[in-house]
Amino acid sequence: MDKEKVLIVGGSSGMGLSLARSLLADGAAVVIAGRSPDRLARARAALADVGDVQAVAADIAREDDVIRLFGACGQLDHIVSTAADIEGAYALLPELELAAAHRVFASKFFGPWLLAKHGSSRLAPNASITFTSGIAACRPAPRGSVVAGVNGALASLAYALAVELAPIRVNVVSPGWVDTPIWQQVAGEEAAARLDAMAQKLPVGRIGRPDDIADGIRFLMRNGFTTGSVLHVDGGHRLV
Repeated sequence: MDKEKVLIVGGSSGMGLSLARSLLADGAAVVIAGRSPDRLARARAALADVGDVQAVAADIAREDDVIRLFGACGQLDHIVSTAADIEGAYALLPELELAAAHRVFASKFFGPWLLAKHGSSRLAPNASITFTSGIAACRPAPRGSVVAGVNGALASLAYALAVELAPIRVNVVSPGWVDTPIWQQVAGEEAAARLDAMAQKLPVGRIGRPDDIADGIRFLMRNGFTTGSVLHVDGGHRLV
């Protein structure tokens, strides 16, 4: 039997890297993609103890890069995107630059849309596509209008694509606060204190780990009766 083959965009760090590790341990063939060749090289080295992963440098906000990416991947069983460019995205509305808003939507909405556009023909009928949104769609905060908007839009995109691309399944995992390197961009030196404060509020009593989100994505990949759904893996954040 051929190995299950999975493309993980954003697989060089955080949730995507954790997912790559767990799938390699299962015996899957994994392709990780991202914009930085250096980060991809470090990810390949970090994963060497569980398997050899294929790495492709590509910016999914660029359609020609997406076409080239799928040319390098060949046939696939699953596509997952955890990528996001949030540089400059967390700002109060008067200070939020349009260029930063464009970067967020290019990486987190139009990128996944391009993955579905060009990747669906590479997928088997029982395959899946999984996008990553976030808690901001349900619990927006000041300085987060663009992030809230793109996360909410991803859910609607998945609903539409689940109908259009059927029987390919299209879903969204929505993480809460997860301890990943992206928090250094969001909060800088205050990252640890903010994460600790949130941990005290959550019903589960802790912040999420990348493995928590990887487990949720694996469920969406493997459950053949789930499509057009948003899976909240947020430690109960929506409740507090």
